[in-house]
Formats: sequence, structure tokens, C-alpha cells
Amino acid sequence: MPTPKKGPRLGGSGSHQKHMLANLAKSLIEHGGITTTQAKARELRPFVEPLITKARKGGLHNRRQVMAALEIRNSAFYDGGGVIAKLFEELGPAFAERPGGYTRIIKLGPRRGDNAPMARIELVEARTVAQQATDEATAATRRAVKETQAKQAAPVADEVEDAKVEDTETEDAEIEASADETDAEETEAAAEESDADAAKSE
Repeated sequence: MPTPKKGPRLGGSGSHQKHMLANLAKSLIEHGGITTTQAKARELRPFVEPLITKARKGGLHNRRQVMAALEIRNSAFYDGGGVIAKLFEELGPAFAERPGGYTRIIKLGPRRGDNAPMARIELVEARTVAQQATDEATAATRRAVKETQAKQAAPVADEVEDAKVEDTETEDAEIEASADETDAEETEAAAEESDADAAKSE
């Protein structure tokens, strides 16, 4: 049996605690956050953060060390390649600019039944490679939609302007025609007045 550490220990022995922490770390890496007791969350944080640091550095040696710490052995019953792939290919690059403090612990209420203090430990906000690619694709799609709408709106605006110009020309023509009619009427009235004056003089 391994030499017990100083202070409280999870499980019945040191090996049991190691197995528990490995399972908790795999769940945390896979899901991004888990709910457990405060004691387990406090023990899990210093266990999993060095693994993320090794994932940031990359390399075959660090990968083997992480696999040994997480007790991942390729077998017919379990293949932990998915957890390792996510840790080294997504979380490592996502935390590349962060020197530490990859997790946070949020205290929750007591658990029903045994009144044990509960907490949620989760990875801090970090945009993974897949999320960044999704965001970039969404932004590109929105830009394309806006450009298409602008192109479709341009001919409509041109048609509206052409219609306005045609309306203005029609109004000008009508004004000119009415002015010509007014001039003709005034000319006729002046001619009639002149004829009347001539008749009176005779």
C-alpha cells in the first residue's frame, strides 16, 4: 500500500485516490465541467492543471506522461484517444496564451441526503480551435449575406432613381405644356382686345 499523504485523503488508500482523480480529470477534460464535492474539486485542480500545461507544450514525451497520469491504456474495453486528442489538439492551443489558472471552482449548495458541500469545477472560458473555426465560418457567412443583399438592393435603388428622374421630366413637360397653353390663351385674349379696340375706333 502506498505511503499515505499528510492530511485527509480521498478514498480508502493512495491508489484509490489516484484512480478517482484520474477519472475526474478525464470527465472534466471531456465535458468541460463537472459537479462534485468541494473536497474532490480542491484535490482535482492541482492534478489536472499540470496536465493542461503539458498539453500546451505538446510533444510525444508529454503525451505519454499525460496518458500515464490519466491511466489511459489502449485496450479492448477502453480507448482514451478521444480525451487525449481533445486535450492536445483543442485545449492546449486554446490555452496557449494563458500561463496558468485553467480551472475555476464554484461552490454550490449542500447535497440532499448527506448534506455534503458541493461544488462545480470547470475550465475557464477559452475558445477551442473548433469553436474558433465555427465562429469564423459564421462571420464569413454573414458577410456574404450582407454583400448579396447590398448587390440586390443596388439595382432597386437605381430603378427608384430612374423612376424619380422620369417623374421629374414628366412634371417639367406638363409645366411647360401648361405654360404654353397659358401663353396661347393670353395671346388670343390680346388679339381679341385689339380687334375690339379697332372696331370701336371705326
